[in-house]
Amino acid sequence: MIDLILHMLGLGAAIFFIARSLPGVHVESYGTAVMVAIVYGLINVTLGTLLKLIGLPFVIITLGVFLVIINTFLLWLTDEMLDDFEIEDIGTTFVAALLITMADTLLAWIF
Repeated sequence: MIDLILHMLGLGAAIFFIARSLPGVHVESYGTAVMVAIVYGLINVTLGTLLKLIGLPFVIITLGVFLVIINTFLLWLTDEMLDDFEIEDIGTTFVAALLITMADTLLAWIF
C-alpha cells in the first residue's frame, strides 16, 4: 500500500514537472497533479486494460507503438474529467502521454 501511495506521489511530481516544462499543459498545483495521477491511473487500470486487450492485434502489428495512442486517449479523457488540468491540443497530449508513460514505467521499476 505504501508503494502505491509513493508511486502516485512520484507520478504526481512527474506530471507537475511535465506541466511546468511542456508548453500547452496546465496544472493548477501539485495537489492537482496528484489528482491527475490518481484519475489517470484508475482510467488506465480499467478502461486502459480493456482497450489494450481489444487493440492487441494493433499493438502486435505496430510493435507496441499503438500503446502510446491508447495512453494519449486515456490522458485526453483525464483532461476532460478534471477542471484544473488542461492540455491545449492533441499533439501536446501525445507528447505528454509519452512522457507520463515513461515516468510511470520508471516509477513501476522503483516501486
